[in-house]
Amino acid sequence: MGNITGTCHDNETIDFFYNNSGKAINTQWKKRDVLIVTLGLIVCFIVIFSNFLVVAAIFKNRRFHFPIYYLLGNMALADLFAGFAYLHMMFHTGPWTIKLSPNQWFTRQGLINTSLTASVLNLLFVAVERHQTIFNVQLHSSMSTRRVFIVMLLIWLVAIIMGLVPQMGWNCTCHLSECSTMAPLYHRSFLIFWAVLNLMTFSIMVAVYTRIFLYVRHKGRQMSQHTSMTRQRETMMNLMKTVSMILGCFVVCWTPALVVLLLDGLNCDRSLVLGPEKYCLVLAECNSFVNPIIYCFRDQDMRRTFKEILCCNWSQRHKNRGFSEVKFHTVEQENGKSRIPKAKERSNGAPLIRASSEDIPASPIN
Repeated sequence: MGNITGTCHDNETIDFFYNNSGKAINTQWKKRDVLIVTLGLIVCFIVIFSNFLVVAAIFKNRRFHFPIYYLLGNMALADLFAGFAYLHMMFHTGPWTIKLSPNQWFTRQGLINTSLTASVLNLLFVAVERHQTIFNVQLHSSMSTRRVFIVMLLIWLVAIIMGLVPQMGWNCTCHLSECSTMAPLYHRSFLIFWAVLNLMTFSIMVAVYTRIFLYVRHKGRQMSQHTSMTRQRETMMNLMKTVSMILGCFVVCWTPALVVLLLDGLNCDRSLVLGPEKYCLVLAECNSFVNPIIYCFRDQDMRRTFKEILCCNWSQRHKNRGFSEVKFHTVEQENGKSRIPKAKERSNGAPLIRASSEDIPASPIN
């Protein structure tokens, strides 16, 4: 494998680049290939089904027609797209890979990059929104629907660009010595860039949720001085548990894949890259069906809407209820009151402190 620069190989076949990187393409199906594809297909169908339920529920139920649920819907849409992108990959991997042209290969990888980038960006923006909401003690009133849709469009624009960047030129077709082992047409520097960018995003999310965790714990200690604040303490504990679930699932699903990408970008031993490669990709994809469970399945109204959809009950049951009415009081206000009925007010989302889980829909991260 020589250092060939100045000469591009855009018209070469896929096996040329795989041979250059030392990554073999199986011409026959092996047990490992069958296992990976089978596991990948199962994950794909779970991702598509669970995120379709979320998107359909938000579309169906007028109680979810608020900015925070639009963000959750966009995240579900990104994960739904990830399911289809990964499904496409499952039918273009293994022995099927050798039949691909370079452009088809770039398309296969670009779909994955776009979907996963959109999913991560949505997770990041939801984390930032939750941080602002809790610390400003607001019900998302400062975030207009127009602003939310602009953010959603920007997320998809960035994700699409990230998916197209390698095909637009940041590849190794003219620099064979810099080709990746795991992705033989990708430049190693792009893998390093993409992995570091996602690790930075992960670090920001850790910082945001850690601050939320510390704030909630601090408020929980203040509430513990009042025997009448049992419900508020439970709400804070639920929030801390949810934060732990978000961080834990994100770390478990993404860290292995990011580490493998960095090892490949740094030109480490092939066995450290090719051995866990496909398993790490499947694990990373699992994050796309974990998100609906964390953010939506804990919402009582969302679960009820899921049941209606699964039972093919598409009647507008909530049509005459109007928008979601929620009861909201700050922690400081709650400390000065004890079991006093609270007036309802309209809002753009779910409250930090709820009067009763039966009266209102649960908070997306409550």
